[in-house]
Amino acid sequence: MGGMLAAKRALHEYFHRALEIDPNTKPNVYLQLVRSARVLNANYVLELLLSAGIATFGLVLNSPAVVIGAMLISPLMGPILAAGLAFAASDLYLGLKSLLGIIGSLVTAVLFAAFLVWILPFQSPTNEILARTQPNLLDLGVALFSGLAGSLVICRGGGGGGVTALPGVAIAVALMPPLCTVGFGVGSGWNWPIISGAMLLFLTNLVAIGASAFVVFYLEGMDEPEVREAVAPATREEARRGPFAALIEKIHMQSAIGDIGKLRWRVVMLGITFLLLFIPLRNSLNQLAAETVTRGAAREAVRVLGASNILTQQLDILSDSVSLRLVVAEPVPPEKIREAERILIQRTRRPATVSVRKVAGDEELAALRDRLRQPMAAAAAAPEPRLEDFQKLAMERVGAPVKELWPASTSRLLGYEFGFNEQGPVVRLTYEAPRPLDNTSREVIERALRSRLGVQNCAFVFDWRRGPARWRVNRGEGAPSESGRAEGTGR
Repeated sequence: MGGMLAAKRALHEYFHRALEIDPNTKPNVYLQLVRSARVLNANYVLELLLSAGIATFGLVLNSPAVVIGAMLISPLMGPILAAGLAFAASDLYLGLKSLLGIIGSLVTAVLFAAFLVWILPFQSPTNEILARTQPNLLDLGVALFSGLAGSLVICRGGGGGGVTALPGVAIAVALMPPLCTVGFGVGSGWNWPIISGAMLLFLTNLVAIGASAFVVFYLEGMDEPEVREAVAPATREEARRGPFAALIEKIHMQSAIGDIGKLRWRVVMLGITFLLLFIPLRNSLNQLAAETVTRGAAREAVRVLGASNILTQQLDILSDSVSLRLVVAEPVPPEKIREAERILIQRTRRPATVSVRKVAGDEELAALRDRLRQPMAAAAAAPEPRLEDFQKLAMERVGAPVKELWPASTSRLLGYEFGFNEQGPVVRLTYEAPRPLDNTSREVIERALRSRLGVQNCAFVFDWRRGPARWRVNRGEGAPSESGRAEGTGR
């Protein structure tokens, strides 16, 4: 046991010498992080709201410069680093305080951003918003290095270049923009793809920064008994006067403040958390890699087709296929299209199709205009039809079928009229017979005339006049007079 403690102390001393850290500053650094975890004060809340407001408007305006400004103001780094210190030193009070502070800050920032988005007259996702909805393992790496840098800056106490590094660390961490992206998803109508993607990015940053802080603070020796004894009076007074004093007293946690816990269990907890994040982040990275390969293959296929002839192109990347659609100004040989498809299939290892559509050139459009202009010119040159011509045409179309289909053996057709009303064409048939035609005969006549005229919505009016019982058809008395009824045509 003594050998392990000696090795641990030697590791701490080597860490101090390598990074030029003064061991005497460790209690001050500890107390500084304890104070940075205070979230229930006006300064912290004001900085949080200002940062959330700037980040929200920067995301909506699609302005990277405004978003960077929000990163510099954000105070979220303090509670997260304090949580890493609490994990390294097994300080239960500081851990509880930091955890509740992070949760309160998260809820406040999301709700405030959602309110700002809700009152806006538009809620259209921008590139800055969409860029924070698909995190991957690269974002985890950025968060790890950012957490290491921030922790080292805190350990130096502002020396060794720490002051100049603070703005860069704040920009690299990017804690507030993902939270405001979550608020955008809430305020724009609970857009779950945006909410889930941005929340995954924030959790990735949160866990990575906390784990990095844990490693740095543990290597610095923040859990040494000397440091615990130096800060114990201040932390106990903080716990006694702080907002969580009643909770700590209720669960009998006073004796646990500053005690050293089991290191292996803390490492196991971190390992499980990273594993839970690793699965979705790895899937997202694999998807990003596949899309990158596919876009590279599409650029190569476009070069094969001839980039100078391509007007527009659209690449559709699906889970099981790839489709490249192009609009060109000149014809593309079929062998080039097949070559482009072969490149896509070979590079992406998925079924791929290339469709090429040619647009008409100036000469083709001119020829098309000439062909369309000829019928229009012929129609314009044709004389305007006269009413007499329309009357003659209508009588020819109606008269012949009526004479042919009329049952002359049982009735005599006196005349026929053809006209129009709001419902369509109307044919009036005036006939003389001992009794009106029965429904079956009228239906047969209507159906036959509709078929011969080619007009299905034609209406018929049968005008019956009482006449003698029998007709002499062979004398021609059944033939109607065209001259007597022509004036009714076209009404």
